[in-house]
Amino acid sequence: MRDVDEGPDGDPAPAATAPYRFAEQHTPPAPQRASEVAQTTFEHVYEVDPRLMQEHVLQQVFPNWDTLRIMRSRHDHLTWMHQHFAEKVVTGSEILAEVERETPPPR
Repeated sequence: MRDVDEGPDGDPAPAATAPYRFAEQHTPPAPQRASEVAQTTFEHVYEVDPRLMQEHVLQQVFPNWDTLRIMRSRHDHLTWMHQHFAEKVVTGSEILAEVERETPPPR
């Protein structure tokens, strides 16, 4: 009997018969520094360094599988939001180009 199956996207997912171990489910991989204020734990999952948020944002235990579920569904969520609320979708690069055009040259 296997303890790990593949999820719909080919990633390992706990099998239905896999034992639940709190530490395994709630301890993400060691963070890697991405910048002075950001870190990454799972591939393509960037987050603000939790130490910078502890004073104003209550930190909570979050299961690894839920982090990955949210990350995998973010494009579906953005598509839904754009369809329901956006008159126009603007990329970040378009905004930066506009800001650079409006910024006066240094003297």
